[in-house]
Amino acid sequence: MRGEYTVALAGNPNVGKSTVFNALTGMRQHTGNWPGKTVSSARGRYTYGGQGYTLVDLPGAYSLLAHSAEEEVARDFLCFGHVDAICVVCDATCLERNLNLALQVLEISAQVVVCVNLMDEAKKKDIVIDLIALRDALGVPVAGVSARDGVGLAQLQEHIRALCQSARRSTPAPPVTYAEPVEYAVSLLRPAVQAALAASLPHGAQANPSGGETRAVPLNARFISLKLLEGGYAPQSGLPDSRGLNISRDKTVKDMLDHALAHLLLAGFDGATLKDHMVSALFSRAEAIAQTSTRYKNPAYQARQIRLDRILTGRRTGVPIMLLLLAIVFYITIEGANIPSQWLQSGLFWVEERLTAWFMALGAPAWLHGALVQGAYRVLAWVVSVMLPPMLIFFPLFTLLEDLGYLPRVAFNLDRRFRRAGACGKQALTMCMGFGCNAAGIMGCRVIDSPRERLIAILTNNFVPCNGRFPILISIIGMFFAGTGATGTGAAGTGAAGTGAAALWALLLTAAIALGVGATFLASSLLSKTVLKGRPSAFTLELPPCRKPQIGKVIVRAVMDRAAFVLGRAAAIALPMGIFIWLAANMEFGGATVLRHMTGFLDPFARVFGLDGVILTAFILGLPANEIVMPLIVMAYMAEGSLIEPASPGALKALLVQNGWTWTTALCTMLFSLMHWPCSTALLTIKKETQSVKWAFTAFLLPTLFGLSCCFFAASAARLLAGL
Repeated sequence: MRGEYTVALAGNPNVGKSTVFNALTGMRQHTGNWPGKTVSSARGRYTYGGQGYTLVDLPGAYSLLAHSAEEEVARDFLCFGHVDAICVVCDATCLERNLNLALQVLEISAQVVVCVNLMDEAKKKDIVIDLIALRDALGVPVAGVSARDGVGLAQLQEHIRALCQSARRSTPAPPVTYAEPVEYAVSLLRPAVQAALAASLPHGAQANPSGGETRAVPLNARFISLKLLEGGYAPQSGLPDSRGLNISRDKTVKDMLDHALAHLLLAGFDGATLKDHMVSALFSRAEAIAQTSTRYKNPAYQARQIRLDRILTGRRTGVPIMLLLLAIVFYITIEGANIPSQWLQSGLFWVEERLTAWFMALGAPAWLHGALVQGAYRVLAWVVSVMLPPMLIFFPLFTLLEDLGYLPRVAFNLDRRFRRAGACGKQALTMCMGFGCNAAGIMGCRVIDSPRERLIAILTNNFVPCNGRFPILISIIGMFFAGTGATGTGAAGTGAAGTGAAALWALLLTAAIALGVGATFLASSLLSKTVLKGRPSAFTLELPPCRKPQIGKVIVRAVMDRAAFVLGRAAAIALPMGIFIWLAANMEFGGATVLRHMTGFLDPFARVFGLDGVILTAFILGLPANEIVMPLIVMAYMAEGSLIEPASPGALKALLVQNGWTWTTALCTMLFSLMHWPCSTALLTIKKETQSVKWAFTAFLLPTLFGLSCCFFAASAARLLAGL
């Protein structure tokens, strides 16, 4: 805003940058996307000493070499965003890695303050940061901060004020020195770049709010020369107040760049070698600075962290531990969600009785009561009672693992397998998000930089079951494979006969999900070798230290950001779908209801795949929300006009067996539930993310063909065994 200073907030992912941002700005912030980028931006305002400041939270970046859209946005904004100061947030528990970015930012501007965050975490781990030594080594102000507790924020704001109002001019340490051939190439190119910058930005100045003076935009010729040499920089801003600068098209710059590159090539520095050398030099300087400013009171801490990571990411232990944790999460979800689901269901259906009495008192016509109460409300009540309790358990547990720092280790464990499939290891993170909601997992694919690999992740995300598919999987496991012989259709669909039954449920469910993950690898490999050919790209994956989670914030974030979103989406779809289902079950022609005609028409086709017409119809009508598949099956078998629940847990299995279900039917239904078309919300999300109806249709077709193929082979094998 006019009359305010602009401060950029930069830093690696997982250093508490957002916590610093929120602590400074509070609720005075807004979010959106950067121009032309699907990268989230956040801007906020705060006041200090009577002066207003606009704080811009840049995307997390490990480097300004711009290997991703996030890093490109961060780099361009620092170069062209007309910032008055740059605050680089570092993690006190792993300072060496974070200083790599700080050193690169110092090559762009001298108006830098370093915020060493998580000082409280460092204290717990007996790590001492010498802030004065760090300040002297970098040559810029340094503030030690614990943003969660608000400690050190006043000092940070004072440093920012002094930089913006020119009360303090920093003198950064000399830039990183590279090998002699590289420095010579920079000296050849730098004068031409400096001249091009001066010619390209004649109006590149902004008003200083404190006194109306103007100052040049801090574009560093050395930094841009280095980026041109390593081939990763064609500076095009596209930001407000810039002029679309592209100095790489300047003829003098181009000629000198060719000359400098030829010199480097003669010295043995091709593109890859130069990049490796630059990265190595930066990290060597970062390591040296970290060693002089960091002291470990307890040297055994680092050894413990290394031993822990060797266990969590080891070739022999990483995957088994991952599956065990997944089974534990499912066990807690199954065991804990059943009773609350029954209570919630009883309460919601009690409300239905009151609504029915109210409609009757008003003398409303039967069709209106049926459509609104027995249709829309009953489907909504079923979906809420089925989804809400397990979501309130699963999402906090999942977010807890995320807050502990375990999810990046999952990506590390699966990276090798995804690379063999021609995909990106980050797909493991988006796949994990799909357990809660496939639409959320699809949106999470934005973290994958390669468009080809991002598309593979989007098209295959549906192979892992979302929260809406857990009820039918758990119900069938309990009735036909876990040995209890009875189950309800509550939240987890259990009614488990003891802890042992719940444990067996969890193990079988984990095995089913492992099958879905295997299908993800297979589908990814198929896509990467056919319509989406290409080699897997490299990416930077951070393994943050395992930290004690903030339980309260984890619960709030899981409930508000995830559970509420998914439940709201399901409710919005369930209401109109409930009316449609009621009409299909009550409108008759030719002596049978529309629903009966549908099931009869699909029955011959469905039996080829070990299903029947009722099951396939339920999956088709369950397109808006998978949660209503099992209720639809029950309703169709009992020839009722609305969704119902059997009178007792054992009655459900008896009803299914009475209508021809065998263990083969149960197995094929589970396979098809694991692998069939995405729900309508996921399909709309795919259309939005890919901007293509073609890819949305491919996402519909791919898992469906996989599911039908698996069902066909399972049913054929069962028939073959029965004939022996």
